[in-house]
Amino acid sequence: MGNCCSVQCSFENFLLRGWDFIVGHANYVCKLKQTLPTLSAALQELRAQRDDVQREVDVAEQRLLKRLERVHLWLLKADTMIIEAERLVADGPQQMNNLYLGGCASKSCLSIYKFGKKVAKMLKKINDHMSKGAFEKVAENQAATSVVFRPEEQPIALESTIQRVWRSIVDKYVGIIGLYGLGGVGKTTLLTQINNKFSTTRNDFDVVIWALVSKDYDVGKIQDRIGGNLGFSDDSWRNKSVEEKALDIYGVLRNKKFVALLDDLWERVDLNQVGIPKPSQTNGSKLIFTTRSLEVCGEMGARKNIKVECLEPEKAWELFQDKVGDETLNSHPDIPTLAKQVAERCGGLPIALITIGRAMACKTTLGEWNYAIEMLKRCALPKMENEVFPLLKFSYDNLPNALMKSCFLYCCLYPEDYCIPKRRLVEYWFCEGLLNEFDRISEAQMQGDHIIYSLISACLLENVGEIDGENCVKMHDVIRDMTLWITREFKATGNNFFVKAGAQLFEEPKVKAWESVKRMSVMENKIGVLKKTPQCHNLRTLFLSQNELRVIYDGFFQFIPHLTVLDLSGNLELRALPEGISQLVSLECLDLSLTGIEELPIGLKSLTKLKMLDLRYMDHLRKIPQHLISSFSKLQIFRMWFGIWFKVYSGEENVLDPSKLSLERFEKLIEELKGLQRLNILTIPIHSMLSLERFLSFNLFRCWTQALQLRDFRESKVFNVLCLENLERLQTLQISDCKSMKEIKMEKLHTWVSSRTSCFHTLSTVQIKRCDKLKDVTWLILAPNLRSLLICSCTKMEEILSAGKLGEVADVVGIPYHKPFLKLEALDLRDLPNLKSIYWDALPFPCLKYILISYCHELKKLPLNSDSAKGNLFTITGSKDWWERVEWDNEATRNAFIPSFKSQKPFL
Repeated sequence: MGNCCSVQCSFENFLLRGWDFIVGHANYVCKLKQTLPTLSAALQELRAQRDDVQREVDVAEQRLLKRLERVHLWLLKADTMIIEAERLVADGPQQMNNLYLGGCASKSCLSIYKFGKKVAKMLKKINDHMSKGAFEKVAENQAATSVVFRPEEQPIALESTIQRVWRSIVDKYVGIIGLYGLGGVGKTTLLTQINNKFSTTRNDFDVVIWALVSKDYDVGKIQDRIGGNLGFSDDSWRNKSVEEKALDIYGVLRNKKFVALLDDLWERVDLNQVGIPKPSQTNGSKLIFTTRSLEVCGEMGARKNIKVECLEPEKAWELFQDKVGDETLNSHPDIPTLAKQVAERCGGLPIALITIGRAMACKTTLGEWNYAIEMLKRCALPKMENEVFPLLKFSYDNLPNALMKSCFLYCCLYPEDYCIPKRRLVEYWFCEGLLNEFDRISEAQMQGDHIIYSLISACLLENVGEIDGENCVKMHDVIRDMTLWITREFKATGNNFFVKAGAQLFEEPKVKAWESVKRMSVMENKIGVLKKTPQCHNLRTLFLSQNELRVIYDGFFQFIPHLTVLDLSGNLELRALPEGISQLVSLECLDLSLTGIEELPIGLKSLTKLKMLDLRYMDHLRKIPQHLISSFSKLQIFRMWFGIWFKVYSGEENVLDPSKLSLERFEKLIEELKGLQRLNILTIPIHSMLSLERFLSFNLFRCWTQALQLRDFRESKVFNVLCLENLERLQTLQISDCKSMKEIKMEKLHTWVSSRTSCFHTLSTVQIKRCDKLKDVTWLILAPNLRSLLICSCTKMEEILSAGKLGEVADVVGIPYHKPFLKLEALDLRDLPNLKSIYWDALPFPCLKYILISYCHELKKLPLNSDSAKGNLFTITGSKDWWERVEWDNEATRNAFIPSFKSQKPFL
């Protein structure tokens, strides 16, 4: 019975399930007419919802947000469902046709049933999926910085510069960073490495964007490059106006912490016009750009300017070796030595090292290497001319006017690595007529300084600071080679140059070489005699300085009618000028400094256009004809200065007592100088207090004295330095060989104006030499802009600034004294055996570059603490012996200055 009952129940269940199947079958088939249109409508809704969500995602991703994973999966499923539903809807008409033809009894009934079931299930899946597609947000901030990794060139010893840039990036107070330097120095390589560092170094920036700007940039193209980083890449966006693109870019970046890298700026880029929000402490964003011009850094508002320097010799050699290759370098034992010479000619400039290195990679004979060296000396190596010089010439072409270009080309007249005094350069430009905005050198100096600053800013000149009391610049070797190439290849500039400076010449150039030349330089050679008679009607500039001239034949100057600048300086063996010099009637500048000339010829009177005459360090000069100086009615610059061996001579052959003769001769010179109404710059030695008083009585000299040498004051034990306070433009003061001078005091004069802030505000260089009885020079507290201080051979000097006398300063001048030496760049102390103190307390030295201490055995303490070194690196040179005896406040101070010390044998 039990079995029978079980069989009966199973049968009943079977009948029930069969009935459900039949009913369900009929339901799917019968309702197909309704579900198929419903599916089609649902498909449309799903498409619309999918498109809406996708549009939200696209907008979010354009703003550099990352889509949520659940949104990403929903879109994938939606795409799959849409494809499946589209297939069902497409098959619907055929299935409905089968139903009408055969009905439920048709053979296709099972197929229709299956189709209807798929439609019903798809409809349910779509409805379920759409109910899950209502997202509050579709994306969120990305966890990592969005940055496109750029292909890197070979690193070229930029590690330390990269660290400096990165320190500025993490500095919240620095929003805009300018990287500037020579063309080909590696600025783009540096920017590329910075870009890639964002992808490998943890940071909190949302996006890094890169754009090449270049010369004559187009805003739209910059926007397209930035837009590519931000997801704006379709044709419709590219076709938008500049204003519309700016709004789109700004809309993305305004809520982001971004880094914008702009490569190769030649002028200011308007960030608003491009659409880049200005970086600030509030948004934390950064703008980093490269340029060849420091001036552009200023125009862009850079808070940090970092110069990309040429490579040090060791790193330059490494780069050059890499480009040449070991196989070539090892092909002959002598090639490495020659290769180093070639590398040196590249001056550490990476583009030159790379270009020439590659060119020499297959040169395995000594002849090829020697030829390359010779061609580099002549600036005529094809690879340099074709690949390196044109790149650098862009900087020259970008100079704003022909005047600045002419002034720049003028600098190639000097030898390689020559430190060119800025002041002398401007004076030559002035005498040449290049500085035509002003008639007076004092005013033209401003124009000249502006040109020099612009050339330094364009990285065409380098500022090398003070050398021997002169602020100097120089040309990078490769820039100089490029300049000579310009003068040779582009003669349309109107500047025909002949330059053989430092070329080891033993005789003057062949006469034919002079014919069409406008500017000639054969300085720093070994020419002993000038005996030819060159025909050079175009020659305006002739540099013959620092040769070994002994004789200049009388006819040498016969056919040089337009010569304007003649530099004979540094020819110590030249004892006389030829009478023929009187034929240089166009001459405006004559430099005879550091020559052995004993007498100025009366024929110089014919040089009526002379604006500059330099007679410094002419220690053999014994005669200046009476009324010669006064005949130079257009003279604006007159300089005399004597060296350590100077003796005063009379107009006769016998040497007289200088203490008796100097006043007499000086009176005559004063009478001639005071008649020169155009005088603007005066450098002069004075040998007695009486002469000084006479000199200071003339307003002309008080206005225009630039440098003053007080020498051999025998009658003065006390010197009141405030007698010089009315010298309005005094820059250099030397007090030397005043053996009896015991004190330099600061005593008010009846002319004193108590409201003034400083009486020596223009004084920048002071030298105190061989004043045996002086114990201090506390008066220097009155020179707030002092840059260079030299004190030597003052055997009684105990203090530089005396604590006991500083209290008197405020009483004397009516103002409180400030911290001294804030502008000091060079401190040189030699042979001061009793010196114990420079200053009694530690001082900040924000501008200091070097300290030299020699034979100052009692100086055991320097005015330094650990704060003195902050923000400024300077060297301290002295004997190792002395350095070991220096006493420090603490170990931290000592450790701070150990890297600054440079051992040198003491010298005088």
